[in-house]
Amino acid sequence: MLDKLNAIEAKYSQIEARLAAPETYEDPALVARLNKEQSELQELVETYRTYRQTLSQRDQAQELMGDPEMKELAQEEYRQALEELPGLERELQILLLPRDPNDRKNVIVEIRAGVGGEEAALFAHSLYRMYSMYAESRRWKTEVDSVSETELGGIKEISFTIEGEGAFSRLKFESGVHRVQRVPETESGGRVHTSTVTVAVLPEMESADVQLNPADIEMQVFRSSGAGGQHVNKTSSAVRLIHKPTGTVVECQQERSQFQNRDKAMRLLASRLYEAQQEKISSEYTAQRRSQVGSGMRNERIRTYNFPQGRVTDHRIGLTLYKIDSVMDGDLDEILDALAAADQAERLKESV
Repeated sequence: MLDKLNAIEAKYSQIEARLAAPETYEDPALVARLNKEQSELQELVETYRTYRQTLSQRDQAQELMGDPEMKELAQEEYRQALEELPGLERELQILLLPRDPNDRKNVIVEIRAGVGGEEAALFAHSLYRMYSMYAESRRWKTEVDSVSETELGGIKEISFTIEGEGAFSRLKFESGVHRVQRVPETESGGRVHTSTVTVAVLPEMESADVQLNPADIEMQVFRSSGAGGQHVNKTSSAVRLIHKPTGTVVECQQERSQFQNRDKAMRLLASRLYEAQQEKISSEYTAQRRSQVGSGMRNERIRTYNFPQGRVTDHRIGLTLYKIDSVMDGDLDEILDALAAADQAERLKESV
């Protein structure tokens, strides 16, 4: 591990030297690439430098313990270094794990009402609100691509994009079946109903990221069904794309321009096809994993929201929080941090 870390630090130092050279800035594309490489390595290199500094502190303290005047202070520094080293070593192991190449990408989130009729549609709307508020708390941008609503304000299905650095890395574990247990507003008898909603989280892909043959794509245009006044009624700006080899269908109708809707629909289609490719490639691997965290299978019941008991339970890691109101208001970090930690722990086991 140390040889690898030394090589990475040497590469990082080379990048620093190149960025310090005035002639580098004559090539803006080179500067952008170097800045990106530096950003990707920075946390690992800084942690490694802290680790080496702590090792040095331990060794120096051990030498000073032979000096009667310095013994007490040296023993304290030695003890502190010994306490810090295991945590730093684990952090370095985690940072050395292969990174998901999509972690820095924006995400496309698709929410569909499942079992439970109107109550499922109302909860789908609640989940859309939850993710929107989480995105807002991180100053990410949310844009609806297409939505189908019910008369009571629920959502049959919705597709929306969240734009922000590392959005996919934070939300990628949200794919699966979300179950809600609560008394519906329309239920006069006060009985608790169980409904389900399906969430899919896809990295936003550009059409260049996935091989798309234009001859395989049929485009249809139609009038938007959402809000938009006279513009919606008069202009066929909404776009539907059909990928004929797979039968995949995507729609985008929220933009006023047909061109903008087509561009968004192409990215959504690329993301859907990429996901299908990845699931096919990794199906054998995910079947062998001891933990289901990160497998992204849509038919898994991953979480239960129990309103009468005020709890949210993530079944993959056995985490239960009794703060359902704050979770529904977008307070997701405790859950997402725990899922990321569980995934890291599982991958560390597999790397041994």
